[in-house]
Amino acid sequence: MATVGGDSRRKDDAAAATNVSVLMADQIAYYRARAPEYDQWWAREGPSDFGPEFNAAWASEIDAVGAVLSAFNPTGEVLELAAGTGGLTVELARWAKAITAVDASPEALEINRAKLSQAGIPVEYVTADLFAWEPSRRYDVVFFSFWLSHVPVERFDAFWAFVARSLRPDGRFFFVDSAGPEWSRFSGASEADSESTVRRVRTPTDVAADVALREVADGRQFHIVKRFWTPDALRGELEARGWEATVAETAWAFIYGHGRRSDHL
Repeated sequence: MATVGGDSRRKDDAAAATNVSVLMADQIAYYRARAPEYDQWWAREGPSDFGPEFNAAWASEIDAVGAVLSAFNPTGEVLELAAGTGGLTVELARWAKAITAVDASPEALEINRAKLSQAGIPVEYVTADLFAWEPSRRYDVVFFSFWLSHVPVERFDAFWAFVARSLRPDGRFFFVDSAGPEWSRFSGASEADSESTVRRVRTPTDVAADVALREVADGRQFHIVKRFWTPDALRGELEARGWEATVAETAWAFIYGHGRRSDHL
């Protein structure tokens, strides 16, 4: 006979799973709504223009990531997860033999497709929830940018198991993401509201809960996962799960990493 405590735990687990599912659905809805605006953020235009000093520093950080990606040399068949509007799909096309670009937002993938129309390599587009999709083959490289911070703790293990299943035995991964919640070197870019909450351009992030409130241009608001990592903490988590990983940061904006399975030999 089940104990009362056991019933309570199962109810708590079910409630947590439901809450995560609701949050992930809101996250997909946000990125679908934001697709027409996303490139302004990457290019630091419109509401994402924080002035010449910030914009120049941002461009320098992007160049730093580009140098690391170039050294990584993502050749062969590449699976890009959360491919979005294609800012980095374009970069991958410089090295890759072929790309499979997956995203839950068909709106973002249409923008991506337009950018890659003259890429000169095959690019397959897949509209799918990354937590419900399985590839039909394995790849030389799995790449994801600004995605890992949107993976909730409850799905972290499952995500990395998915990456492992997606790679050939000697395959490699590469990721880049936001380095942290504060851009304190640049006035106006962020301000701390409290010890556990950071506000970025009208979008508060509850760091303790790994949840951010995001707003699109028409005023609609959405809750998304936003989970920040330090290099040492993330490297330790990956090594504990059987990955050889290099994880580092640029000067201030980005965290990045690359590696392969420890048992690849």
